Amino acid sequence: MREDGPKREITGTVVKVLVHHRDDRGMSLEPFASRCVRVGEVHELVTTNHQDTAPGARIDRVAFLGFAEIDRAGVIDRGDEVWLGDELVGTVLGFDGCHFPNHYNILIHTARPVSGEEIGLKPEGEVRFRGRW
Repeated sequence: MREDGPKREITGTVVKVLVHHRDDRGMSLEPFASRCVRVGEVHELVTTNHQDTAPGARIDRVAFLGFAEIDRAGVIDRGDEVWLGDELVGTVLGFDGCHFPNHYNILIHTARPVSGEEIGLKPEGEVRFRGRW
């Protein structure tokens, strides 16, 4: 059964760059494959090379990109491409809700965890979440 069809691109703006890595973070994947985001919300962008998408999967190896404010609302789905400016950073692995309702950690699968500082992320930079279908 097909559930998903085309959707709009979600855009945002970097509001804070983060610089650190953790190998023992202990995040836990939410059981949801998608989350709705609203204009004005701020969410944290976290990279990981972890691949398990099972609900509750433990995510330890992470690097922190930063925080982004949502400029254009929509639905972020597991597997969406994450673009910072013109650079494809990775794909959405899932969500960690340890800080919710303040914000979600949006977990982004990358070949290796990278921080915002390592990729030259700057405040006011553009963030885009793009569906792949």
